[in-house]
Amino acid sequence: MGISIGVGPLTALLFSLLVVTLLTGVPLAVALGGTSVVVGLLFWGPSSLFMFPAKALGAMESIILVAIALFVLMGCILERSGIADALYEAVYLWLGRLKGGLAIGTVGICTIFAAMAGMSAPATVTMGLVALPSMFKRGYSNTIAIGSIAAGGALGILIPPSITMIVYGMMTGVSVGKLFIGGVFPGLLLAGLFMAYIAVRCAINPSMGPPIPVERDVSLRVRFAALRSVVLPLALIVAILGSIYSGIATPTEAAAIGAFGSIICAALYRTLNLKNLREASLEALKLTTMVMWIVIGGYWFASVFQAIGGSQFAQQLIFSLPFGRWGVLILMQVTFIFLGMLMDPLGIIFVTMPVYFPIIMELGFDPVWFGVLFIVNMEMAYLTPPFGCNLFYLKAITPKSVLMMDIYRSCVPFVAIQSIVLIIVMIFPQIILWLPGQMLGGG
Repeated sequence: MGISIGVGPLTALLFSLLVVTLLTGVPLAVALGGTSVVVGLLFWGPSSLFMFPAKALGAMESIILVAIALFVLMGCILERSGIADALYEAVYLWLGRLKGGLAIGTVGICTIFAAMAGMSAPATVTMGLVALPSMFKRGYSNTIAIGSIAAGGALGILIPPSITMIVYGMMTGVSVGKLFIGGVFPGLLLAGLFMAYIAVRCAINPSMGPPIPVERDVSLRVRFAALRSVVLPLALIVAILGSIYSGIATPTEAAAIGAFGSIICAALYRTLNLKNLREASLEALKLTTMVMWIVIGGYWFASVFQAIGGSQFAQQLIFSLPFGRWGVLILMQVTFIFLGMLMDPLGIIFVTMPVYFPIIMELGFDPVWFGVLFIVNMEMAYLTPPFGCNLFYLKAITPKSVLMMDIYRSCVPFVAIQSIVLIIVMIFPQIILWLPGQMLGGG
């Protein structure tokens, strides 16, 4: 037999336990799932334990989860395919002599990688290993070299295919295909502003990104030959997004196309061997398992939250605030920024969407637009301390002379740009909504 308590105190207890658990350093999946089990046992007794396996099974039956596994596999294979090295060679030949050219090209490569991997880590780590030593060697400042990789890598959750978008769509019932297509223009806008900032900053202060003399005499023919490295990645991107946009394939089917295409790319780059395939498969298995456990823990947390009446309580509380519909939306964005400093975006989805999504629907906002707004907001989460994932990825691969505070400072201008883009797409919703509105097959 459980304990009887009001909805308000019970909701506060649920979230307080989650925060305390996270602050102890417990993994997100364990924090979400463990908090849910404890509250269930405390207030409904042992009979509540029957709910959790059923919810886990229900979550795993979603066909959209197959897309996560396939997109992760695609990213892991491409990470080992040598595409990044070939792309960077082309950037070096074409943009190396421009002020800040290597950093501008690095953002461009991260944009391409984002459209092939669906995650932040592959682009951040790969470009950190490939581009960072080259930029440091040629006198680039920490602000430009580290900041361009951290910010460019974060594009992996906005430019489709995005694992975070898949989880958001699964949690809210919003079309994943429309979320993918809705993220295209904001992602390109963000990448373009990153590049513009680097170009302007290096034009004002060339010492931050000095132009470099190419070490060998390179003819125009050689430069154009280097552009062949762009053909395969672009073909793969067009195959994935084009099949979704045209209505030929669902996101899950497009993920299968992407995974198969990544194997072809690796074969054409002559990096497809048993060792790389085994390593990519094992890495994909680990990453997919991590995501799946977060999904299970998140479903448990959301189920307990709904069962105690927390969603209705939170909605009544928010609707009682004297902010108006836009004030409520801005308040949500502020809470996303704060939570992004402390939690993984997937955890934020499961903690906030049971509360926020019904309110967004009640207020008449477009769910696809709100979903992409959330993803744009989460771009900042990858660059803001103390939790920012990309900060730790880069700390692991930068020289020991680069301090954590140097990495923090390098990301400040790029976080400001992300904030500006968030405001722009809030004011002009059609930047997000126009392209999904043109989709064939209903997304």
